[in-house]
Amino acid sequence: MTIKIVEVSSNHADLAIIIKKLDEYLLQKYPAEEIFGVDFSEPKVNDITFIVAYLNEVPVGCGAIREIDKESTELKRFFVEQDFRNRGIAYEILMELELRAKTLGYTCIKLEAGEPQTEALSFYRKNGYYQIDRFGEYVACESSICYEKKLKV
Repeated sequence: MTIKIVEVSSNHADLAIIIKKLDEYLLQKYPAEEIFGVDFSEPKVNDITFIVAYLNEVPVGCGAIREIDKESTELKRFFVEQDFRNRGIAYEILMELELRAKTLGYTCIKLEAGEPQTEALSFYRKNGYYQIDRFGEYVACESSICYEKKLKV
């Protein structure tokens, strides 16, 4: 089993495939108005760092970080396809994004998930994230649960 993590542009075909699967997954768990995606038509999308995880050359997961402020970045569009979970792929994606965040000078990563994503919440806690007050666009969303992790520089 070979996992390869690659940074890609926002319009990369493999990223689009995985994002579509992520959106389908989220629509099974949440009403559309409670899904906080990324607007790929926005010019600011080019400021987001996207990565795709490949297992034996097949795209199976993705993740991104986008700046909140000079010290903080947000973990976005983090997903591994259902059939490929529990193989260490999510961990590899997370470690790569944390490394990139540190390299870019960030000292904190924040994220948002929801109660129906129990596996994700457990995964984040296991990897050093702790619950915080809702922030940014999530403040008014009752189903949002936010976490952060201080990065060791």
